[in-house]
This record gives sequence, structure tokens and C-alpha cells, in this order.
Amino acid sequence: MTDRSPTALTSPLTDNRKAEVILLLKQVCEPMLNKDIVSLGMVRNLRIIDNYIYLRLYVGSEQLELQEQVEGILTHLDWCKKTYVELCTIPNVRTTLAVSSGKGGVGKSTVAVNLAAALSLTGAKVGLLDADVYGPNVPQMLGAGQSDIQAIDTTHGQRFIPLEAHGIKVMSVGLLTDPSHPLAWRGPVLHKIITQFIHQVEWGELDYLLIDLPPGTGDAQITIVQESPICGVILVTTPQQVAIADVRRSVHMFRQVGVPVLGIVENMSYLLTENLGNDGEHSHIPQYIFGKDGGKQLAEELQAPLLGQVPIHACICEGGDIGVPITLSDRHFFASQVFTEIAQALVETFSHARKCF
Repeated sequence: MTDRSPTALTSPLTDNRKAEVILLLKQVCEPMLNKDIVSLGMVRNLRIIDNYIYLRLYVGSEQLELQEQVEGILTHLDWCKKTYVELCTIPNVRTTLAVSSGKGGVGKSTVAVNLAAALSLTGAKVGLLDADVYGPNVPQMLGAGQSDIQAIDTTHGQRFIPLEAHGIKVMSVGLLTDPSHPLAWRGPVLHKIITQFIHQVEWGELDYLLIDLPPGTGDAQITIVQESPICGVILVTTPQQVAIADVRRSVHMFRQVGVPVLGIVENMSYLLTENLGNDGEHSHIPQYIFGKDGGKQLAEELQAPLLGQVPIHACICEGGDIGVPITLSDRHFFASQVFTEIAQALVETFSHARKCF
């Protein structure tokens, strides 16, 4: 796997100069997550050639001022004649978040769709990129169907126009193929398609772009993480130990390339069953059919917050099947409230940080 952190060096002089550059760059703090831009993986492809510095800076649309800070702080190097900073961003997108899982079948797309819906209910402008090349189900889960993708010509070249469902802008690799055919793309084609979907979509103004990643830690996941300005990832798991083990591998990948884990969502935490008491009142009794507190255990182990525990209920599944997420169809349903609380926590985190810019 190609590391997003600064690359290896070829001489002792270059080693020393690169260490100086990294030390200075670690003084530039990204206020949303209150960490330095090197630790967050925002600095990539750092090279020192003679007396010149070259690097890529991956930022959101409200972090463009970081380029000036980077260039300014590197002027302290008396040996540096010029710094070349290539700004890499998704135009007009403020915050890009990934939704990932180590294992398939844990309800990652269900979480991504409902979280997007919950964020939109806060008044935020939300986009959802379905980059799960092995199971692109987001259009169906949002009721977008198998609509044709339109493209327009812009000053930056041709751009795809996302679909819109329930006020959420949607783009999916599944819209490129017949829904009855398997997505059997090889590496180079897969890389090209994913890169196009990251850089060639006309999203317009977005507060949040959620990227629904494929499960696991393969080429597709690495390509997406390396090509997009993801500022944090939400990991989805079930309470089962086999799912927890796979999430650990994903965490290692994200931390190796400098993407912070914002938190854990434990899906299918328990089954909600109704019980009719002697007084005629209905109550809900949780049944932990997949084990208990696996997400809590993982959160403690990784020192990442447990953002929420989502129960199993037929209404959640039905919402995905008919294209109306439960968070939109029944805002008072318990699972909807869990997604709403997660969305509110994200909004508070990033809204507070934006005031600092």
C-alpha cells in the first residue's frame, strides 16, 4: 500500500531537510479535529529536490487558507528557494467523511444512507457518493432507481450531474452498469472509474459529502482514501467478534495513511421485540442475538468514541427496500433518534471548527 505520509528519501542531506519541513508543517493545526496537518494525512507526496519543496495538500473548500499557512511557515527555511503546493480538493465541498467497514454484510450502506438523511434534517446540504464497487445499493435505498447519469461541459472539463433523492445528492458506480450484471472490473479500470467519481462530479455547494466505501482494505478502498480529501472515517461494525476483528484491520489502514477515526457505529446491536405487560402496556425488550457490547469494546480499545448503537428492526430494512430511509419516514422511531444524535454530534464538531476559520 502506498503511504499518504511523506515519501522515503534518497540522501542524508535530503533526509535532514525533509525532517525540518515535517517539523514545521506539524505546527500547522487543522481546527476541525484539532490536530496537525501531517498527522491528519493532509500532506502527501512531499518531495525535496535541490532547494525546492513540492507537496500536495488535501483540504475541504473551507480549509483553503491552510495553503497560505503552509507556504508562510516554510519561508523560515533559509535553504528553500521556493515551495510548490498543489492544492487537492473537491470544489465547493466543505467536509468529506468516509463510512467504512472491515466486513461486508454489517449494514454499512444502511448506516451511510440514514446518516446522510439525518444530516440533511439538520439543514445541511448533503451529498452521498456510493463508491462500493462490489455492492452499490445506495440509489435503491434512497429511491433513486436506475436513472441515467447526465454530464455537462464546464471550464474544468466534463462533469457528471448527481441525482437527487429526498434532498440528498447521490452518485453511484452502480448507475454505470446493468443492475443484473456483476461488477467485475480489474484494477486499472477500477482505479479510473473511482478517480472519475471523486474528481468529476459537479456536486455544487455541500456541507458534507459522505463516501460509502467498499468493505475491507483492498485496492478500491486505498484508491478512494488516497484520491480524496477525507477528513475522517466512521467505522461500522456489528457486535460479533469476527466483525470486530475485521474492523481492527481497517483501523490500521486508516491510521497508517493518516485518516482519523471519528468513531464507531455498532449496527444490529440488538433485536427489538415487543412485550405486552399485565397492565396492557407495550414495552420493548432487547435481545442480543449477535453478542453484546462488541462495539463498546472496540471503541475502548481504539480510544475512539462509540457514536451509536443501532437495533435490528424490520422497519429499517423496509425503509431501504422501498427507498425511504427510516430516519425520514419516522423521525421518532428509536433507530432514527440514534442516527439523529450521531448527525448532531458531527454538526457540532465541524460547525464549531468552521467558526475558527
